[in-house]
Amino acid sequence: MASAHLPHRGGGGPVTAAHLPSMPPPPDRTSADPGPRDPAAPAGVPPARRDPAARAPGPVGGDPSLTSTDALNGDPSVTVTGPLGGEPFGFDDGRLLGWLDGRPLGRGDLQRRLAALRGGPRASALPEPGSAEDRQLTRWVAQVMLTELLCRAEAAERGLDTDAAAPVRLDQRAAVELGSITAAAFEGSAAVRAVYEAVTADVTVPPEQVAVYAAAVSRPEGPVEWRLSTPGGEFDAAPGTLPGRLADALAAAGPGATVTVDGDTVTFLGTRRPQAEPPPHDRHLLEAARRLAFVRWLDHARAHRLRSVPGLEHPGDPAQPDNHHRH
Repeated sequence: MASAHLPHRGGGGPVTAAHLPSMPPPPDRTSADPGPRDPAAPAGVPPARRDPAARAPGPVGGDPSLTSTDALNGDPSVTVTGPLGGEPFGFDDGRLLGWLDGRPLGRGDLQRRLAALRGGPRASALPEPGSAEDRQLTRWVAQVMLTELLCRAEAAERGLDTDAAAPVRLDQRAAVELGSITAAAFEGSAAVRAVYEAVTADVTVPPEQVAVYAAAVSRPEGPVEWRLSTPGGEFDAAPGTLPGRLADALAAAGPGATVTVDGDTVTFLGTRRPQAEPPPHDRHLLEAARRLAFVRWLDHARAHRLRSVPGLEHPGDPAQPDNHHRH
């Protein structure tokens, strides 16, 4: 079982508990030596893999019309057949979305998604085409797609039933904890949700951490309320919410008394202190811990299995030219 640190909301520093260990991908993907990099390959091209399956022909980006005849093999160009005309499929020739496990992914779906956004109901909120912000939007959509494709491959490898992953709508806290790219992929892809369930199934939060968190965020009890009866029925009310003259009369008379003030007859039945139902801290902390575990797993998987192409880097990559923080 894995356990997680969560922030101490009471301001006293982190809650002490074991950190979540990194979750490595299956050994058949990472245990093999990736092999030497071809010195002739341009910067950014992934090294050749020794996995024979990585060199087998297959669809590019899920499109059967783009068949890779060499998945990489240390060669900076990949020959494809189909609409690309059999020409060398270079690493940075504008037709690649990226690389997944050494296999090239075509960019066609990216253009279709961007076109759908620009033709959709929120098109007026999108940046001006050709601007730096527009290029950042393209990067963002590309990274969402790469996340979906990565999880689709992972789900197939694990034999997960993606049909069982019901659609969801994340709340604001969950979306912030996952990050906008992962949150969009999570909402839009059943494969992402299925992989999330699989890789976080064993995450737990120790009971002592729940207790510490609950104590840190606990609130004082609410004010005493009066149980009152009128000809129209019974109700509870805090003294401060009643008309002043009526509240004074009831306080002076005490429980069991009936008073009439300004034409209103009220019987003071007794007092009570409302007991707020404690929030389900254990469930909330577990959900947060699972999101943390998934983000860590996904960061590891992205680093080892995905390669971006110039122009479609992560929007927050400080090395790309459009990453300017402005207000």
